[in-house]
Amino acid sequence: MIWVAFLSLLSTSSLVQGMTDVERLELRYEAEDMFYHAYNAYMSNAWPADELMPLSCRGRFRGREPNRGDIDDAMGNFSLTLIDSLDMLVVLGDLEEFEASVKKVINTVSFDSDIVVSVFETNIRIVGGLLSGHVLAELVQAKQKGMSWYRGELLNMAIDCGTRLLPAFNSTTGLPYPRVNLRTGLQGVNSIQLTCTACAGSMILEFAALSRLSGEKIFEEKASKAMDVLWSARHRQSNLVGNVLNVNTGDWVRRDSGVGAGIDSYYEYVAKAYVLLGEDKYLERWNSHYSAVMKYLGSGPLMMDVHMHRPTTNSKHFVDALGAFWPGLQVLMGDLKPAIEQHEVLYQIMKRHNFLPEAVTADFQVHWGQHLLRPEFVESTYFLYKATQDPYYLEVGKKVLKSLQKHARVTCGYAAVKDVRTLQHEDRMDSFVITETFKYLYLLFAKEEDMFLDISQFVFTTEAHLLPLTLARLSNSTAVPVSDDFFYDEDEDVEYEMACPSTRYMFPGHDTLYAGAASLRKPLESLVEDSCPTKRILKRKLTAPEFQSTSEEHLKLVRDMGITIITLPDGRVQLLHTFANAKTPEDGEEGLMFMQEMIDLSRQQSTNTESPPKLVSFKIDGQRHQLQAGPAQFGKDLKNGLTATGKVVMANHVRGCGGSLQNGESMWGKIVIVERGDCMFVEKARVLQSLGAIGGIVMDNTDGTAAASSPLFAMSGDGVDDIKIPMVFLFMKESMKLIEILQEVNELEVTLEEKPEGSDSAHPMHGTCSYPHKMVRNGNSVRQR
Repeated sequence: MIWVAFLSLLSTSSLVQGMTDVERLELRYEAEDMFYHAYNAYMSNAWPADELMPLSCRGRFRGREPNRGDIDDAMGNFSLTLIDSLDMLVVLGDLEEFEASVKKVINTVSFDSDIVVSVFETNIRIVGGLLSGHVLAELVQAKQKGMSWYRGELLNMAIDCGTRLLPAFNSTTGLPYPRVNLRTGLQGVNSIQLTCTACAGSMILEFAALSRLSGEKIFEEKASKAMDVLWSARHRQSNLVGNVLNVNTGDWVRRDSGVGAGIDSYYEYVAKAYVLLGEDKYLERWNSHYSAVMKYLGSGPLMMDVHMHRPTTNSKHFVDALGAFWPGLQVLMGDLKPAIEQHEVLYQIMKRHNFLPEAVTADFQVHWGQHLLRPEFVESTYFLYKATQDPYYLEVGKKVLKSLQKHARVTCGYAAVKDVRTLQHEDRMDSFVITETFKYLYLLFAKEEDMFLDISQFVFTTEAHLLPLTLARLSNSTAVPVSDDFFYDEDEDVEYEMACPSTRYMFPGHDTLYAGAASLRKPLESLVEDSCPTKRILKRKLTAPEFQSTSEEHLKLVRDMGITIITLPDGRVQLLHTFANAKTPEDGEEGLMFMQEMIDLSRQQSTNTESPPKLVSFKIDGQRHQLQAGPAQFGKDLKNGLTATGKVVMANHVRGCGGSLQNGESMWGKIVIVERGDCMFVEKARVLQSLGAIGGIVMDNTDGTAAASSPLFAMSGDGVDDIKIPMVFLFMKESMKLIEILQEVNELEVTLEEKPEGSDSAHPMHGTCSYPHKMVRNGNSVRQR
């Protein structure tokens, strides 16, 4: 049996034992202040940028800052944080600022941009934010509290954005591609065919709402088809889903199954699709999935991943922080006891480290120390308090709030924690901090009778946006105007579904729900505190800085670790780690360490923003010509007037990797041209340096790139400082110009030099790119949520 919306029936007006009304009110005001501290810092220092950089006190625009890889695909230069924050203003009852912010969004935001974005992130943050804003704008208008001028502009913007995401569904199976260009659709990104289960399965709430509010049924049809495909792709014996699959074949690429990164919001949307839309197929699927998850993952204190096809075997030795949403979902769907137990274990981990680390091992040690001020643990705390009225959860929320205030609050907002062991800050404040973390904290301490909204009439999306429960009554092909009665009409069916479980049935021998909850927590109080780290020392065979992609020995070691190397069309490679594919469990653990080292190496190198653009200069018939080039984060730095001049020669083979050259003897004293691909940039430099070259030019192999239209590209190294020659990078357009000139001019002499500041020969510097060998944490583009 499932107890939909049973949270709303438990009164919150009674005196809460253990915390006075005065203290609770103070915490509510403090949570409200936290939101405004972050929101005002964003609006004053960052807007219209997508995000605030809280340590730099400036905005993060896509393309103007160093490329952070997949994380940046959540941004599209569309005022992300503002759109994501709209409904929180209504939750707070700040209708004046809500109206002003809606006008800002309508007047300044456009989606007609040549930018590649994450379909998943854009849907849950932008489409969801616009839809929630529209619904609440209509509600404010119906209550005659303002917005008299509003005529559905946010809904129109949501339709525009959703329409730009629709090409992603043009796969063979109907599963959405993970990336789409907001202007050109799949052009240039259709080679990215691997997507995570959560990415493909977290569209139905927003797209169904979009259809039912607009009358355009295509959105719900596409999202529903994707959900059907994922259900069909489950393992029929275990009823579990894997983590990563191919959108065109439907085949699983990673078969590890859990409730954290890569899968989390798929299960959430299966459950909430039933709650919001009332379609029985989603309830049946939830029941099957949930029984399987609890059977195979729910036997220990932490929900450890298993293999979907061998569900009695663990696939990882750690769990990630995204899985902290699970107890809240269990509460929503009526299984309270395991939710209390799982949440308590997470809370004990959180108390040990001030925050919940990004990932912890099975014995509760830090695996990844980063903390992005995520909302999932606070979300579960909120739902558990709503269900039990146990003041214990108010104290838990207080602990979270005070940790944020003490360790994350800075002058300009709140800064992510780079490592919970050192509490060092990171110049990052994701939009979900404002719209989710602070929202759940505020709702935890607020009393429903004091709020502008009746929260029980809404479903929270995975981004904590508010969609009205009454959407179930609307057809997906008929637009119905929103009225005041739209939100508050009751019917017998809904009232019947809100029947509550009996305290005596759930907790025999206890008079109250919170007394029963306390009895479940008691045995877990010292579980984490009494644990000891594993003493076994793993002898490393290969570390990330040592790795050379041209070494057959290294490639074999990497394969033994369970790491698959996939070459992308643009010359980069993806590293996919699957614990089950490792030769031994020890190799699998080393693979996890190797991947983390690669990620850390990428982050370290992507922070280097000091190297400005370079130039490849030459003279023809007395006339000076210049081609803008990108710098390298290794080798001799062309600055302070330092240059390298010499005749050029084309490498044969043009990729210039070890063992492939046939004209090495002709490179002595020359500047050698090579092409991107097959090996790392720094490996090409080592080869050229060993053959006596005085410099190198790397040509891009991706069609259509040009210095005038592409962000500055900086070639990354591998952390070893052994290159003494300068290297520069030419985009495709500039590369073709150089090739044309070489065909006409014998013994061309070029100079590699720094581009003078203020020069008109190149576009403004946009920052550096990430490590050329693109990592995919947990096997796919993991949501940094």
